[in-house]
Amino acid sequence: MNKENVGNQIAILRKNKGLTQSDLGERLGVTFQSVSKWERGEALPDTAILPELANVLGTTIDFILSGGEKALTYKGKITFSDMAAGIKCLAQMGELLGKQNTLYRLAIHGINEGMETDIEESFTNDYIFECFVAEAIIQNLKAGSYIDPADVKRGFKYEHFRNIVLEYCNRYGIK
Repeated sequence: MNKENVGNQIAILRKNKGLTQSDLGERLGVTFQSVSKWERGEALPDTAILPELANVLGTTIDFILSGGEKALTYKGKITFSDMAAGIKCLAQMGELLGKQNTLYRLAIHGINEGMETDIEESFTNDYIFECFVAEAIIQNLKAGSYIDPADVKRGFKYEHFRNIVLEYCNRYGIK
């Protein structure tokens, strides 16, 4: 939590409400000097005041404490190894059910049609396999999942795919 960002956010919200520092202080039972210290980033409001501060400013405590930045929330955590295992499961499906099995053929056909590719190539080619792992990770990031960038760096053998996935991590606020 950055005190200066919190202070700036309080100042912006206060001014948007047409309140002076004295007005806000009166409503909260604190001095205008306290409000001034918050806004300069020298201090943070006491936690007991936060609910009323958010109410007066017409916002949420999270919005104030995040300095107005959208708080990032993730729907789940994924790992490189889980994504790789998922792709490997497709190959295992062919081995277990048989490559002529309707379920296997339809699964492969659906992937190939949707992605204009041949996923079966990834079962024997490491480079293509990593391409599909990268795609699986990116699709999960787009859906709101989190992956540790250190895991990405360790997992990928090919720098090209590692860099693409790390760029998507940055895009989704994962550093």
